[in-house]
Amino acid sequence: MYHKISEQMLDFLKRCPTAFHTIGQIGKELDAHGYQRLWESESWPLTLGGKYYVTRNDSSILAFSIGTELTNYSYHIAASHSDAPTFKIKEHAELEIRRKYLQLNTEGYGGMLCSTWFDRPLSVAGRVIVKEGERFVTRLVKIERDLLLIPSVAIHMNRSANEGFSYNKQVDMLPLFGGENCQKGTLKQLLARELEVPLSAIYGSDLYLYNRQEPTIWGAKEEFVSSPRLDDLQCAYASLQGFLEGHHPENINIYACFDNEEVGSKTKQGAGSTFLYDVLRRIHHGLGKKEEDYYRAVANSLMLSADNAHAVHPNHPEKTDYENCVYLNKGIVIKSHAGQKYTSDALSIALFREICEKALVPIQFFANRSDSAGGSTLGNISSEKVSLKSIDIGLAQLAMHSAYETAGVKDTYDMIKGMTQFYSSHFSERGGEIFYEA
Repeated sequence: MYHKISEQMLDFLKRCPTAFHTIGQIGKELDAHGYQRLWESESWPLTLGGKYYVTRNDSSILAFSIGTELTNYSYHIAASHSDAPTFKIKEHAELEIRRKYLQLNTEGYGGMLCSTWFDRPLSVAGRVIVKEGERFVTRLVKIERDLLLIPSVAIHMNRSANEGFSYNKQVDMLPLFGGENCQKGTLKQLLARELEVPLSAIYGSDLYLYNRQEPTIWGAKEEFVSSPRLDDLQCAYASLQGFLEGHHPENINIYACFDNEEVGSKTKQGAGSTFLYDVLRRIHHGLGKKEEDYYRAVANSLMLSADNAHAVHPNHPEKTDYENCVYLNKGIVIKSHAGQKYTSDALSIALFREICEKALVPIQFFANRSDSAGGSTLGNISSEKVSLKSIDIGLAQLAMHSAYETAGVKDTYDMIKGMTQFYSSHFSERGGEIFYEA
């Protein structure tokens, strides 16, 4: 079972080279399960028992299923993110080098491990805005061939390469695209052929590099998975499967996958935007509920902020806290931080432990070393707009923000089970006490 689930997850990742493709794939799966697409610019005809989803910027998505007994309803929300560190191609994309090489002009997106991008087959993917008559249409593009490579400088030309090196993204990280027979404009021509449109129809684009290396299951007993973009598509995939399987008549279950987590979430489609708040309010009003009902529902609600966690590194176990550390294939990770960079607290941990016990899923606990800073998460950023009980969870992985990351073969299965139980559970708060119903 573990291997089958991991293979399905890795197949999903192969189809998702950018956030746009990720949201497109999630939308297709929701369509197949009877979810109705809504548009923020149009009216929402919501009904009890209905299943819906809405996107923003084609790179973030919120899906929700409405229960049938909403006298004492609550929101059950799991949030992940669709983006990963990479390199974005600039508008004027091509650079000629001595009339012998053609490079692509890129800039870094997120905090990637630069060294892992060298000497790998790369290609281009993203979205293109195409003009068709009087309308502008979004088209996804994924060039499925080895198109680019960022070559290392030979050791003979950089004798200190193995002694530590600081990479300049404008100098060291530009990919080689073509030789002397390639001219400026080649990329746009390639895009036009790929999309089967005239050059003049291309009005805009958001294009990124992606790693062409195939995902794999490996290890002495096939206990590991490796792939680009495990952070955070492993959680995005597992959360989606749990969302599709789980149901409770007193819940409004919500699946959220936000863009731009890797650059701070402070965009119109990020977790720091009004996207979640807007959708919750529109659901509330669309169902004809009283204003007080919204605040009651929020008070009874729980958010799972699902983003991967740092496993103990076999070469550097000293990088993690001696006791509060996690390993591959040992279950769902609960993350805590004294300064609330992770939103987990005693109450949310207790509720999630109950969920995992019901699901027969193992859990483990992570905290950063006290002398090591951690970053903000979807949970604490989202709570600035909607004040929810929240817990930060994830799956253990190695080489986070590498072009090729590693996780455990069992953990996706455990996360799906945990998410299914979460979406099939209901909490109600009465007199300061919280009651669990499954």
